[in-house]
Amino acid sequence: MIKNAFNGFITAWKGLALTIRHLFASNAKRTVIPVSDDNYFKKLEGTNTIQYPAQKLPIPEVGRYQLDVEIDDCIVCDLCAKICPVDCIDIESIKATEAIGQTSDGTTKRLYAAKFDIDMAKCMYCGLCTIVCPTECITMTNLYDKSVFDISKLTYQFSDMTPEDAAEKKQLFEKQQAEKQAAKLAAMQKKEGGA
Repeated sequence: MIKNAFNGFITAWKGLALTIRHLFASNAKRTVIPVSDDNYFKKLEGTNTIQYPAQKLPIPEVGRYQLDVEIDDCIVCDLCAKICPVDCIDIESIKATEAIGQTSDGTTKRLYAAKFDIDMAKCMYCGLCTIVCPTECITMTNLYDKSVFDISKLTYQFSDMTPEDAAEKKQLFEKQQAEKQAAKLAAMQKKEGGA
């Protein structure tokens, strides 16, 4: 009976000592080392977590995180939206009446981006959109913490064109097309009249 009580006391003491050791270890800050470090999986001492946001884990070079678009380099080719497996990229283009500039790599721009939205709530971070982009205007950044209270705030709008500007550009293009069509019909009538 005394032996059982003694064994119970020893067991309780071991459990309490372990609890006290972990209680004080949790106040220690974890040394942040990259996963490529040889000692990464041997770190058994100290706390299991880091003190986020004061401490952050190193971000790998090949990490896939928040998408970003440099709209001035976008030629609105729509390849990123076509390849997206979850349809999180929504693009509307308007044809320009003439060349509207060049991207940083020298590609001529002939389309306006009336709408360029990416719904990061749908995005599966596959990176396919960044691979097919011919001007490399869509990239993955190293931002990974985008906590919001409203899910609609995860839809990022990259187009800098207002709805009024978009309507004006559409009207200019339609006017140009109508003028071309009228000139074509006039040329055909002149040709038929002269024959």
